[in-house]
Amino acid sequence: QVQLVESGGGLVEPGGSLRLSCAPSGIVFGVLVMGWYRQAPGNQRELVATITHSGSTNYAESVKGRFTISRDNAKNTVYLEMNILKVEDTAVYYCYIHRQRGDDWGQGTQVTVSA
Repeated sequence: QVQLVESGGGLVEPGGSLRLSCAPSGIVFGVLVMGWYRQAPGNQRELVATITHSGSTNYAESVKGRFTISRDNAKNTVYLEMNILKVEDTAVYYCYIHRQRGDDWGQGTQVTVSA
């Protein structure tokens, strides 16, 4: 049972930016992959971006060129810089960590893009 603490969500106008952060609440070993998923009302949860310990990244086509995922391995913290936000980016964003011993999910942070 690993608790992930997310922050940075909020309300932003189209074209704006937000930066999400996520980290375990305590010391965690064996973190391999970190990432972000999102779920809009009525939709399934979908992958937004992932990053490996070595820095290899993967993005959903819908966010390429606009979102940037990064991590601080020393802090086991993952970030998602979201730029040129669109109304369709509105969703609950969930932090994800894959450890040697399993997977962990954050409780989600709301991102709302609206004029």
